[in-house]
Amino acid sequence: MFLFAEEGHHQPLIVEFINHYLGEPVYRIQEHTTHLWWNAFFKNFGTTPEAVFGSEYSPENAIPWYTIMFAIACVLTIFAIYILKGKLSEDDPKPGQLTLEAGYLAIKDLVVKVIGEHGFKFFPVVATFACLILISNLMGQFPLFMSPTASVNVTYALAITSFVYYNYVGISENGLFGHIKHFAGPKLPLLMLPITGLIFVIEVISNSIRPFTLGVRLFANMFADEKIFVEITNLAPPFTQFLLPLLLTALGVFVAFVQTLVFTLLSMIYISEVSHAGHDDHAHHDHAVDASHGEAVTA
Repeated sequence: MFLFAEEGHHQPLIVEFINHYLGEPVYRIQEHTTHLWWNAFFKNFGTTPEAVFGSEYSPENAIPWYTIMFAIACVLTIFAIYILKGKLSEDDPKPGQLTLEAGYLAIKDLVVKVIGEHGFKFFPVVATFACLILISNLMGQFPLFMSPTASVNVTYALAITSFVYYNYVGISENGLFGHIKHFAGPKLPLLMLPITGLIFVIEVISNSIRPFTLGVRLFANMFADEKIFVEITNLAPPFTQFLLPLLLTALGVFVAFVQTLVFTLLSMIYISEVSHAGHDDHAHHDHAVDASHGEAVTA
């Protein structure tokens, strides 16, 4: 259903430009590889890839717009962080450095509050999600660009990445059996075994659909934001194309930040469910608390 919802997108000029020069060789490669695989797969169901995906495959669309936009988003994310970082200085920090430090502290505090002190080791992954999704969301507010997160293909890829990562964390910290065991919930008496089994089934189903819900939530909000902007500004042109787009752009920026926070926060919550502070971390924390109390008593 959501795949067909993307057909209404008008391709930006940069997408047409890239496909004009690179579409033909990419099309030939795909014709001899992925297109054959899709044909073989859908042949079992008596249909074709073109019928399922709802568009005619050609060199003009060999490289999808969302692939190009997401690649641009990755480059822009690196470039934006590099520009904001500038020349680091403790004595005279520039506005860009202060902005970057504020973002760093905000994400760090969120990681510590949601996952715990030990969760700071997941900061690079969480911050990467936050920066990349924010840039992707904001791209739709600029001419010649579109938000790659307005495509379900991109949001599903991000959601699956989050899903694979937090399960990897759970398995690496608790072992495969321990990770599976946590789906059964708290340890109950033997007589409550049916309840434990029911909890296990519910938790497995709940975790299995997380990539879908995480991806659809981000896609639906960003796709709806772009659609609302187009529909409202075309209600009564040129009157609705004068000042109204400024208000809608402000709303779009707000939505971009909120959806970045939602995706990042949910990813952190999933990590917090499978990651726990080790014994050494607790011992270190208790030692630090005892030391602080000792200093207070001495004082």
